[in-house]
Amino acid sequence: MASPRLETFCCPNRDAATDFVVTFQPVLFGTLTLASAVLSLLFSILQLLPKRKGYRRLGQYPLPRPASSSRILLIISVCDMLGCAGIIFRSSVWLGLPNIIDSISAANSTAVWPEVYCVGSSMWIQLFFSASFWWTFFYAVDVFLVVKTSAGISTIILYHMITWGLALLLCTEGVAMLYYPSISDCEQGLQHAIPHYITTYAPMLLVFVANPIFFNRTTAAVTSLLKGRQGIYTENERRLANEIKIRFFKIMLVFVICWVPNIINESLLFYLEMQADINDSSFRDVRNTALITWFIMGILNPMQAFLNTLAFHGWTGFDVDLSPRRSRELAWESVSTSVPNTSHNPLVGATLLYQSHVQEAKKTSLGNGHHHSDTVSILSEGNWAFSSSNSNHSPVYQGW
Repeated sequence: MASPRLETFCCPNRDAATDFVVTFQPVLFGTLTLASAVLSLLFSILQLLPKRKGYRRLGQYPLPRPASSSRILLIISVCDMLGCAGIIFRSSVWLGLPNIIDSISAANSTAVWPEVYCVGSSMWIQLFFSASFWWTFFYAVDVFLVVKTSAGISTIILYHMITWGLALLLCTEGVAMLYYPSISDCEQGLQHAIPHYITTYAPMLLVFVANPIFFNRTTAAVTSLLKGRQGIYTENERRLANEIKIRFFKIMLVFVICWVPNIINESLLFYLEMQADINDSSFRDVRNTALITWFIMGILNPMQAFLNTLAFHGWTGFDVDLSPRRSRELAWESVSTSVPNTSHNPLVGATLLYQSHVQEAKKTSLGNGHHHSDTVSILSEGNWAFSSSNSNHSPVYQGW
């Protein structure tokens, strides 16, 4: 899982609260985190692989480039999967070579590889989950900018620079301050560890605070655009606005489920650290709650990879197409969402499926009065589809 406690554990002179949770049933904890990470990684890969059904045949219509938000969703999934890979490696070594943990716990140990394993695996996990937090934040920024100012695919370069720069800077700075003056002789005290915890949880808290604001403002802006398109607010437009709200809600719900236990656990452990004796009977309930949330974190943190793909794309199914030619053809489509079932009502399906790339849409729509509908199109869910009720409808692609 992604907890700075595991980086603090790399110090032989760690605090009592960290030692309490990390050394409690380490085999059971390692098994749970390993199983959760493996399942999450496998199902995430399955979600993103091209499928045999649900995609239109390429070559009938030109393929537009996806909007920047589509790429951001893919990058978030990749970051989550790389974080899961780090958890799998760390838990596997933890379970297979328990002597390494004993070497880390020995204050007078001269072994180098246990510390390299501990610090390296912890930094890998923190880096990619921190990058996932930053990309989640910039996803909310991007969908807002697309609706309000028509920001396009070119902004993805700026997002890369800011996201990876901040993730690397905060991760390196936090670890450097934590392991000062050396890993084998870390400074003790709560004040010493606080900067490291701030650099770890700052992007997470930013998502908790800022993303709902951006999502709410985006939804309001989209509703305004829908109402202003023809001066009326029809049932189909109301349904589209609800789909957008549900999509944003699912993204935030996954984030809350996976990371709120971390905040609760850290608060409890900081409380225990400030006590003279954490083993006092009066703190029994606090200790039990800290252990429960610790194990919940071990299960839910890795599951973010799979749960995010469900929030982004819906369930894409097991019907995987591994044909090389098919994979190349569907390279862009594999990062979009699953096709909603609209066979029972083609008219509704055609209404809810709008064109995805807002930049290309605006170039072709500024002169024919369809500016607003194309602007909000990228918020709807689905892939390439076309209406069976009207042969003149063009296939449309949803990037968000």
